[in-house]
Amino acid sequence: MPENKPTSNSPPDSENAELENFVETFKLLRPKTTATRIGGVEIFGDSVFLNGAVGGDHMIIVDFEKRYDLENRIQVAEQEGRLEVARKLAENRDRIGVLIADVSGHQMTDALVAAMFHQAFLTGVLYELDRFGEVTTRLFENLNTRFSRSVSMRKYVALTYGEVSSNGAFRFLLAGSPRPMVFSAEFDRCVTIAPDRLVGYFPLGMFPSEEDVDVAKNLGAFTYKPKYTVNEVNLMAVGDILLLMTDGFSEHEIEDVLFVPSSLEETVRANKNASAREIFRAVRDAALSFAPPADDMTLVVVKRTN
Repeated sequence: MPENKPTSNSPPDSENAELENFVETFKLLRPKTTATRIGGVEIFGDSVFLNGAVGGDHMIIVDFEKRYDLENRIQVAEQEGRLEVARKLAENRDRIGVLIADVSGHQMTDALVAAMFHQAFLTGVLYELDRFGEVTTRLFENLNTRFSRSVSMRKYVALTYGEVSSNGAFRFLLAGSPRPMVFSAEFDRCVTIAPDRLVGYFPLGMFPSEEDVDVAKNLGAFTYKPKYTVNEVNLMAVGDILLLMTDGFSEHEIEDVLFVPSSLEETVRANKNASAREIFRAVRDAALSFAPPADDMTLVVVKRTN
């Protein structure tokens, strides 16, 4: 019998091996744990990918106390006379950073862009800690500049980056992502964040930043992104729940009926006494029962327990 030869539509074994290698590498970039706790606040989040194990959504948990040697960094800063940096570094003992990012698209190539963003972000955090003692908006100005100049990729990155403190305070930057939702234990429903406390921006890479010191190189740009500012929300009461999500959740629908906010609120209310992990699982399962996914879906649940 003649040998079976691969058709023109079948990639060689070496290409399949490379794809498998990329998938395994991408898995290593995902958080080893998607659960953490600081003081009376617990955090849990994860992604559901439309096309298997990889996609354009990405999540990073930055537990400053566990990821970095803060004590050594503080000592070095003090020895160098950078006392303000040392003070800022010490404040990181009491906070955890959460980043959710959504690259436009959900294919293998979008996972590659997410992997690039992962490394760029964490490298930037190192420089931020060394220079300022904390993550500042300057990091995101630089990331926006980098992605806006990579116009040939035609890819943008919507993101939310926030820092949760043990007292329930949440400081965050919003760039193209859905607005955070807060389920109030007192009112037993989701409450709206006041507009003057919620400023959002275009996704990273869509427009060059007016803060770019090399802005003269972008002459002729259609428009410029204004300087990033930080929003603040306080989870004051025990039982309050903060929900961060990508548009895979916020736009999840069936026959023009959206899962968010009504079905999401009902699910959270029914599980409000559960842990952040259990609330996440309940919302994920309810969303997948509501309708088949049409996009990557990422959700982070932040709950104040005491």
